[in-house]
Amino acid sequence: MIDLFEQREPAAPLAERLRPHALKDIVGQQHLLGPGKPLRLAFESGKPHSMILWGPPGTGKTTLARLMALAFDAEFIALSAVLSGVKDIRDAIERARAVLQQSGRHTILFVDEVHRFNKAQQDAFLPFVEQGLVTFVGATTENPSFEVNSALLSRAQVYVLTALSEDELAILFERAKNLALQGLEFTDDARSLLIEYADGDARRLLNFLEQIKTAAVTEGITKIGVEYVRSALFRSGRRFDKGGDEFYDQISALHKSLRGSNPDATLYWMCRMLDGGADPRYIARRLVRASVEDVGLADPRALRVALDASETYERLGSPEGELALGQAALYLACAPKSNSAYVAYNKTRSVISADKSRRVPEHLRNAPTRLMKELGFGRDYRYAHDDPEAYAAGENYFPEGMPATRFYEPSTRGFESKIAERLAHLREMDKQANKNSK
Repeated sequence: MIDLFEQREPAAPLAERLRPHALKDIVGQQHLLGPGKPLRLAFESGKPHSMILWGPPGTGKTTLARLMALAFDAEFIALSAVLSGVKDIRDAIERARAVLQQSGRHTILFVDEVHRFNKAQQDAFLPFVEQGLVTFVGATTENPSFEVNSALLSRAQVYVLTALSEDELAILFERAKNLALQGLEFTDDARSLLIEYADGDARRLLNFLEQIKTAAVTEGITKIGVEYVRSALFRSGRRFDKGGDEFYDQISALHKSLRGSNPDATLYWMCRMLDGGADPRYIARRLVRASVEDVGLADPRALRVALDASETYERLGSPEGELALGQAALYLACAPKSNSAYVAYNKTRSVISADKSRRVPEHLRNAPTRLMKELGFGRDYRYAHDDPEAYAAGENYFPEGMPATRFYEPSTRGFESKIAERLAHLREMDKQANKNSK
């Protein structure tokens, strides 16, 4: 748990030293904080309410929660869902209760990355939010509609924060320059490049500037140009911006190495990205995508392997969970490859988007009422399990007037070769059934 606002020492990180002390100092989020806007009105009302702050990193979620505590003269207790459990929640509630009894002060309970709490942990807040013991403020980078329990969500107002614009980051750049970067002269191109690298994330921009300052002071550099920015950021940890070319080049190399069945190169690029600061969850999502796009039905187990690795990382976190991602990457690289399902899906979507809307044939319609049966719904439908091999040979499942179309053409690799044999056999049965019906 984090106590109320620590004194900002000169040695504190630049992002902390520049944390706003008042609403007027916040850069960005004017759709929420401008005159007459929702969060501004909430602050001016004098009555705190529970809320979820949803937005990308570095957009001011923690700052807003801290400023709420100042504005309402409330105790501020912060929990991180990454590091906390139910015991920490109980301790925070007991502390809030003690503060109320001792001083009559209310408590703002801030939960960072609330989406990382499971259902039971999220449910633990409900009675105390309902009692009014704490005002709950959750911060999340994930869609709360999917990641926050509906019971908790119904008791909190959701505010959507947006990434900072380049103009807003430029304001932050000037503040940082005046506070901590005296003696350094940035070219306009270098300034623009740093803002571009920050990609709307205020904290990232300030961290970049701190890295630049450290490198420049060490080397006795005073004029900062584009090339120096690139080299300094590379040397200070090989970090890369999630929206930058380096990031997309490396994820492309990872995906293509996996598709090309080279496990060593696959593992190399995955570890390069992790070493450079990539979010392991992003890598996990790309592995899941590759399991369906590039391995597909050649090895149906691949999707489960990728999903298991993703779930394992969520349970273990870094660095232990990254081993599961590495194992999944190796499995996918070594697995037989087929993009037949991917091609079939895209082909089907393309045909549907260009085609007219076609009615469902009557024999395929459901008929739960007598009227629907009288209208012919479901009439002449053949129940496949009643036929040999559980296959209604010769039956048509496409809309009337639409020719039967082969969207899916299985490859001859891995398990998909068995699928190809099965489909060929069923099509032969169709031929024979159609021949006999003539």
